[in-house]
Amino acid sequence: MVLAAGLGTRLRPVTWSVPKPMVPVMNRPVMEHILRLLSGHGFENVVANLHWFPEVIEDRFGDGSMAGVELKYSREQALLGTAGGVRNAAGMLGDEFLVISGDALTDIDLSAMREFHRSHEGVATLATRRVEDTSGFGVVITDDSGRVQGFQEKPEPSEALSNLANCGIYMFDAAIFDFFPGPGESGLAGPEDPEGFADWAYDVFPALLESGEPFFSHEVDAYWNDIGTIPEMLRGNFDGLTGAISLDPGLPERGEGIWAPEGFELGGIELEGPVLIGEGAEIGSGSALTGPLVIGPDCRIGSGARLREAVLTEGASVEPGGYLVSGVLGASSS
Repeated sequence: MVLAAGLGTRLRPVTWSVPKPMVPVMNRPVMEHILRLLSGHGFENVVANLHWFPEVIEDRFGDGSMAGVELKYSREQALLGTAGGVRNAAGMLGDEFLVISGDALTDIDLSAMREFHRSHEGVATLATRRVEDTSGFGVVITDDSGRVQGFQEKPEPSEALSNLANCGIYMFDAAIFDFFPGPGESGLAGPEDPEGFADWAYDVFPALLESGEPFFSHEVDAYWNDIGTIPEMLRGNFDGLTGAISLDPGLPERGEGIWAPEGFELGGIELEGPVLIGEGAEIGSGSALTGPLVIGPDCRIGSGARLREAVLTEGASVEPGGYLVSGVLGASSS
């Protein structure tokens, strides 16, 4: 299951007009990279929960065949929380299933995680990664065998009992639903929150700990970026360009570190890679493009413009002689 219902408030203004899973990385929605990763590891039956601009995701991915999966959808009229959305789609899930965030840019070995989960015979397995600064993450505390002993929410490094960050990628057995709160009992739900609201960190995982039911941390050393903010969006795109994570640019390499459509005229443009130029883009003569730089489909770059270390989303334009460095430019930007 791909969690794709959130509002993406930290990514505004980008997410004022698109749902967070549609935020582009290397000119493809981050959720497309997730679906291709799932397909590559044999997770071919996928459910995505939707809330914010649901039709945008449905129109893009359809039945999922373009990414090698069979994709179904579970719409939420009101947001049900990180765990409540999964319970709402329980009828579409099997006896064993994976949950991954719709904004996760990662190359995690999901096959290895599945085997770890099966071999440890716990009801849940959490993917974790060691981080230097714990203050931005939920931290998982484990014993020597990897069994989860507790959690801390964004502790300062001096107070952290672990440096294992929760990646928000889980393997579950269907028995996990036995540990969900009843209607109106969520630790986060208020009087106006919908019935069925539930959160992994505040409801389900504490109930697992209290029960004594074993569940485990699966430590990974994979690339992981949750694309939660504008700087993280930039970093994800740049890491894809530089090869920190292996992503298919979907276009031929026309020169060293220069990806552009066949037939696109590169003459008259000053290029220093890595640069990705999307389909239908128009770039005026005398422009200077310095990577890492992603130019989205149908962008318009005026003559003599200077662009450096930036991401231009689909339809963005830069006036002749314009200058952009270290930022994101969208079609509605001025």
